[in-house]
Amino acid sequence: MKNKNNNLFTLDKFIEESLYNKKHGYYMKKNPFGKNGDFITAPNISILFSEMIAIWIISFWEKLNRPKQFNLVELGAGNGEMMRVLVNTFNKFPQFKNSCKINILEKSKLLQRTQKTNIRNVKIKWLNNLNELNNFPCIFVANEFFDALPVKQFLKREKKWYERYISFANDKKLEYLDIPFDMQKFEKEIKFKISYKQTFIEYSPLAEEYLKIIINKIKLNNGGILIIDYAYLEKKMKNTLQAVSKHKYLNVLKSFQNSDITYNLSFNLINMIIKKLGPCTSLSTTQKKFLTKLGILDRAEIISKNMPFSQKADIYFRIKRLIDEGQMGDLFKVMFITNLKNKFNLGF
Repeated sequence: MKNKNNNLFTLDKFIEESLYNKKHGYYMKKNPFGKNGDFITAPNISILFSEMIAIWIISFWEKLNRPKQFNLVELGAGNGEMMRVLVNTFNKFPQFKNSCKINILEKSKLLQRTQKTNIRNVKIKWLNNLNELNNFPCIFVANEFFDALPVKQFLKREKKWYERYISFANDKKLEYLDIPFDMQKFEKEIKFKISYKQTFIEYSPLAEEYLKIIINKIKLNNGGILIIDYAYLEKKMKNTLQAVSKHKYLNVLKSFQNSDITYNLSFNLINMIIKKLGPCTSLSTTQKKFLTKLGILDRAEIISKNMPFSQKADIYFRIKRLIDEGQMGDLFKVMFITNLKNKFNLGF
């Protein structure tokens, strides 16, 4: 990673290189999902998570007056586990299944191969970018997608704004360096006051690019996006950057290209972006409330009715991880963005 400017890289460029470098990037060279990987996502904890998402998608399709053709788009499908369960559930709803054109946006060729192995006997289109989608209504699902996108950091000290850079003085010692930044000029470029009442900002230009494309497609063709991710609802932004490997947190600078780097989404910031790109409406809740309202506990009771105690206990242990406030239930938030005319609020 050499450049002309004294080996300095903005934080988002550093994360891009760490996660998505074609040869050495973290997501390009390994499958990090599961017990033997670096982290576990909700679809890998319990099949019931994905079943609830399937029911939500089918219900939203019905609310859209059952379009005869529509796109279902999963953004970043991980190891393909959620889509595998979605497809199995859709098979029980023939009219829905015949209308649904399944698409996956996945940057990693390695993960694409894993997904193709896990999801079989179904026609899926793997997208290179969202502009490949046709003009059907679109239902987008993003489970832990946006938190893995490169993010910039800006901080305010003594009434002056700085942007965070990474200094590659040498490959063994990376350092943070904060460089003066023209926030006023930047706000004119992005067309909203991101710094209002803030002293620290995390902002992903790529996330806004994706939201712009998605919201335009929703406005033109109808549909919506369901976002499930590490997130917070408070208006004041904070430093949430972290690196994870082997289920443990690491120093972001000491695990270059060998760990996952993520941040927590500010739903307030996403709402500011939606307001700029709209008109659209959004709903937000916690993962606990979302899954509970969708009936995950009722579903668990039905499928475990005649099971031995050990199997029943395992089902509820897994659900506890998903909905307990001390685990994923409150840490993960859910956001639904759609056209103003779509009065659909299942799970919210």
